[in-house]
Amino acid sequence: MKEDHRTIRLRDILRSRKGGATFRVLLFIFGSALKLFFRRIETVNEHRVPEGTGVIFVLNHPNGLIDPALVFVALPRKISFLAKSTLFRMPVISFLLKEVDALPVYRRMDAGEDVSQNLKTFAAARDLLKRGGSIALFPEGVSHNSSKMLPAKTGAARIALGAASMNEEGGKGVQIIPVGLYYTSKTTFRSEALLHFGKAFSVPSVTLNAEGDPPREDVKALTAKIENALREVTINAETDAELNTADAARGVFFSASGGGRELHKRQIFLQQYIGEQGSERSAELADLDEKILKFDKKLSEIKLQPEHLSLSRFTRGFVVKQAFLQTWYLLVLAPIALVGVLLHAPAYQLCKLFAAIYSRHGADDVASTVKVLAGIVFMPLTWLIVATAIYFLSGWEVALLSIPISFLTGYIALITLEDIEELRGWARAIRMFFTKKESFLRLYVERNDLQEELGRLGLDR
Repeated sequence: MKEDHRTIRLRDILRSRKGGATFRVLLFIFGSALKLFFRRIETVNEHRVPEGTGVIFVLNHPNGLIDPALVFVALPRKISFLAKSTLFRMPVISFLLKEVDALPVYRRMDAGEDVSQNLKTFAAARDLLKRGGSIALFPEGVSHNSSKMLPAKTGAARIALGAASMNEEGGKGVQIIPVGLYYTSKTTFRSEALLHFGKAFSVPSVTLNAEGDPPREDVKALTAKIENALREVTINAETDAELNTADAARGVFFSASGGGRELHKRQIFLQQYIGEQGSERSAELADLDEKILKFDKKLSEIKLQPEHLSLSRFTRGFVVKQAFLQTWYLLVLAPIALVGVLLHAPAYQLCKLFAAIYSRHGADDVASTVKVLAGIVFMPLTWLIVATAIYFLSGWEVALLSIPISFLTGYIALITLEDIEELRGWARAIRMFFTKKESFLRLYVERNDLQEELGRLGLDR
């Protein structure tokens, strides 16, 4: 079945979302920050989100506070989150939580909290869903660095059953949609993110006890259903080694056509290949794994990617011509990019410093959260500092104009540096193509042989 995918754009988010002034400001701030942090944000099968009914989105949780920020920006509906009740007593945070329609959860681990108050949470969830609202839940409970999903906790099922069971008779009920979050790199600036929507299913109505809790058997059954549904839209490898092998195979498999750049194709391939790994390994598949890892090691030593070997199909004259056509604009943009690099270098280094400091005290996924939050502060602060300096030198008109110009130089620097980094790999490939063509061709043949072996597995392109 063909997957329906699209790339998320900030202007589309701002046009399609409705809300108050504070909500839209938050949407713009976090949307802008995430679009700068991620080179691309893509969704798959977004059409599966039903209209005209309340929806509970359940998601895996691989990347700290980036996950809820991404959900807040990229899901096709205005999303409400669940937050522990103690946060609602903090002045500023309480205001922000109310602006995004957050709901309080009363937990036994919080001293002095009355868990029976969760009846009010279920009632609020019912009212929100009745209005056609949406709630986002992370059943794993915590962010983590595991190569596979953690077992789902019962909280998501309890809340879903509680809300569905308090729906008024004749209502449309509650729908759950699993959403798999996938990042090409959780901590690297200008990586990519994917939201993969699974098939929606209905939450049954059950009889709640006096504390507002659904029966344990129903909670257990729904938790298992949620976990299984999430596994269908996420990548689950037993070890990081299995995941690395699958990713190396992906690079080889798609390198000839230049395809596989779409995140949904990458995720599907990894799911299928890891599924092959998860089955009983035949001698043939184990041998293929070993060949792929050896080939990947050869390329890593000379700092090339499998796609670079495609140069072998062309003449030297064609390669030189294409090299010029792909790089001339960098010379034109170089002066502007240099200004942008120098201007934003202090802010960028501060973002890296804060990420490194905070990562020492937690999982490495903290780094991406800190980079985004620091960028929200330090980048605009850079523009304001420059504008202030220009104000004293040339007046407020020039100072005001300097703010968009500062942003533009930074954006051009960002795009230029990305292109230069990608072209460095091609430059190394061209140098080897001209100076060690025999070795280059041997690698090209080896790559093609591996592609044929991978093709026999019946993997999707």
